[in-house]
Amino acid sequence: MPRALILGGTGPVGRAAAHRLLVAGWRVDVTGRDPARMPPELSALGGEFRAVDRADSGALRAAVGEGTDLLVDCLCFTAADARSLLPLAAHATSTVLVSGRAVYIDAAGNHINSSTPPRFSGPISETHPTMTPRDDIDHRSREGYGANKVAAELVALDSGLPISVLRPSQIHGVGASPAREWAVVKRVLDGRTTLLLADRGAGVVHTTAAANLAALIETVAQRPGTRVLNCADPDTPSVLEICRTIAGHLGHEWEEVSLDDTAPTGLGRTPWDSPHPIVLDTSAATALGYRPAGTYATTIAPALDRLVKAAANGQPPADDDYFAEYLDYAAEDAFLAGR
Repeated sequence: MPRALILGGTGPVGRAAAHRLLVAGWRVDVTGRDPARMPPELSALGGEFRAVDRADSGALRAAVGEGTDLLVDCLCFTAADARSLLPLAAHATSTVLVSGRAVYIDAAGNHINSSTPPRFSGPISETHPTMTPRDDIDHRSREGYGANKVAAELVALDSGLPISVLRPSQIHGVGASPAREWAVVKRVLDGRTTLLLADRGAGVVHTTAAANLAALIETVAQRPGTRVLNCADPDTPSVLEICRTIAGHLGHEWEEVSLDDTAPTGLGRTPWDSPHPIVLDTSAATALGYRPAGTYATTIAPALDRLVKAAANGQPPADDDYFAEYLDYAAEDAFLAGR
């Protein structure tokens, strides 16, 4: 029976990967700091939780033991993190480092966290230019996140070890934080009868289901190598299509009001807005044998159901600051009243 060790295995990516591997007959250990966060569905399938801090190199080495067939790091944000991963990867047949599309820059050097939105000329391939690697700036800052991820990637790739760097885009799934879909789910639960959409809901930012990232993780586990691969959903739904998918799943109908650039600034915004399309080219992953678990619409349902259930139990997402700008009902009602 093959074995997998997932660092940060209780988050959306780790739990999706663990679930897929357990169903496929793998032995899976997931690490985390709080045993209470171990997803019960993983325990039911035989998954084991190990209380290990990502920063504790000794505990991590003990968790690897004599070796593992697959090592997945969902918590590698800096070059230092990557350097601490290498001794573990040396005892793994295949290793996965989860990075992200935040590393990419457009022709003007803009990235997804820039004050000026990036403008890419088409689908972004793995050879597209990335940010300059940095380890002298906080990875939790807007300028530091992508730059630190690039630095981490380079450490991993330069090692020569069979490490696959995966670059997803806007991960969604059970346990995702922020749970972007809450911006629409809450509107439904609040009984809103009108949906305002900035830029007519035409924005496109490629999404990645945790289940699809899990499928790619399983693929590279079976084909060890040193590489970079994009990972995204097989479809590229617009803001309007995403909102319709969520409302449709919840059986809710409302009037859609398309706004143009004459509408008040900030009105009708969603977490998926972008003045220019951001789409990942996933042909390299497909060529390796990757087959997605499903489209955005077919993979988002469990997360939506979980959000509704949590809200019913008085435990909605706690990211109030994140969602506030998308749920300004007073501004919406004032605009609608003046139509």
